[in-house]
Amino acid sequence: MSGPSAPSASTKPGTKVPGLSVRDLTASIVVFLVAMPLCMGIAIASGVPPEKGLVTGIIGGIVVGFLAGSPLQVSGPAAGLAVIIFEFVRDHGLSALGPMLVIAGLIQFVAGVARLGGLFRAVSPAVVHGMLAGIGALIVAGQFHILFDAKPMSNGLANLSAMPGRVLGLNFADAHSTEIALGLGLLTIGVMLAWEKFRPASLKLVPGALLGVVAATAVAASLGLQVARISVPESISAAFAMPGTDFFGPILANPAIATAAIAIAFIASAETLLSAAAVDRMHDGVRTDYNKELRAQGVGNLLCGLVGALPMTGVIVRSSANVQAGAQTRASAILHGVWILALVALLPWVLREVPMAALGGILVVTGWRLISLKHVRHLFENYGPIPAGIWAATFALVVTTDLLTGVLVGLGLSLIEVVPHISRLKLGIEQGAHGEARLVRLSGAATFLTLPRLTRALEEVPADKPVHLDLDSLAGLDHTSAEMLGEWLGRRRRAGLAASVSGREEMVRTFAHA
Repeated sequence: MSGPSAPSASTKPGTKVPGLSVRDLTASIVVFLVAMPLCMGIAIASGVPPEKGLVTGIIGGIVVGFLAGSPLQVSGPAAGLAVIIFEFVRDHGLSALGPMLVIAGLIQFVAGVARLGGLFRAVSPAVVHGMLAGIGALIVAGQFHILFDAKPMSNGLANLSAMPGRVLGLNFADAHSTEIALGLGLLTIGVMLAWEKFRPASLKLVPGALLGVVAATAVAASLGLQVARISVPESISAAFAMPGTDFFGPILANPAIATAAIAIAFIASAETLLSAAAVDRMHDGVRTDYNKELRAQGVGNLLCGLVGALPMTGVIVRSSANVQAGAQTRASAILHGVWILALVALLPWVLREVPMAALGGILVVTGWRLISLKHVRHLFENYGPIPAGIWAATFALVVTTDLLTGVLVGLGLSLIEVVPHISRLKLGIEQGAHGEARLVRLSGAATFLTLPRLTRALEEVPADKPVHLDLDSLAGLDHTSAEMLGEWLGRRRRAGLAASVSGREEMVRTFAHA
């Protein structure tokens, strides 16, 4: 994804700027407008009240914004966790969500202190994108029923099998709440897609999701339509559920909840750090400190658990809106949390006018966009059938079994790429001079197993010097390492620095357009 042009040295994104800049202020408003409907929609998709998502957005902005290792990343409730939280709440009850999340946050914090952030970057992109695509399919299937003012089924396959019946049961000759709700949901989707396709350049930062919700809400309110609307508490204090004396009772009664905490900690951390890497590709300012970011996420999720909110991750949609809106420092992410808090505290009646079907429409679009066939084509065309097969297997198992099974199988299948290099897994890394450029010479095999070490070495290369990557002695290169090297070379080239590559023809060709 191409980012904005490199800013001047005095205003590099992520650097500290005295006072509050106008660009941070305007960016915070843009992110707030993007975040509001997503926070509520993701909460509903997770099977919890919408205010739980708003509380997570507040903590993700104000608290994690101060502590984050990625200054321009925005944290909040993530669509990628909606399915697993829905199933967790269904099986263990809402009261178990808080203590489970406290444990997950502590795991993340300890992992950050132990400097394990770099390990999550070694997760195969095929696994991550296959997981997100599977989650996207499950979100579409579940939120499809919300469009009809109905509740989702207990699992993804049940949601998929019930979809034809919803459509065949429509009767527009005698329209009741079901048909009316569907009309509002389709209106929301139509406004979103039309705005994103035809919006004028001067208004490109106005989010289509917000306009879709406003349109559906205005129609429902002006015509007095009898459809389900979201429910938020009268008082802001009611949105924060403080822990009771038996807070950890559910975990003591059911140790399986602790297992769920480990799964949430792993998946949330992987999604956060991969999102942070994507945000880094969008600007040329301060790079992410992955261990600091992991500690910040741990604190955020611990607090969300204490007040009974949803889990959080770094989220790419809100983060990319932040960068594209011209944010310069972490002040933008912090302020977006302040705006959410102000709206919930001062104008809760506005939120209670929003039709549930409108939020379902937003989540249908969001889920559909997670199913990125473009990525699996990229894997197949550039790296062959094995990474594409890993993506497909992860996707299929997430949809047909559960999220954790899909991810674990995907990680296991990633080892297939290591098999051809089993006798030479060691990676050699040398640095030196190459004329006026910095030389980085790799030998052996570069696989996801050695990616954290390779990443650390590349981060030590001076950011203001040309670089030459020597792959003549590199016998093997898997797609995870190839993607990372391509991103590293591309970032330097966008900054105006020469970045050359030598080695076997197929390797040089891989990085020619990085």
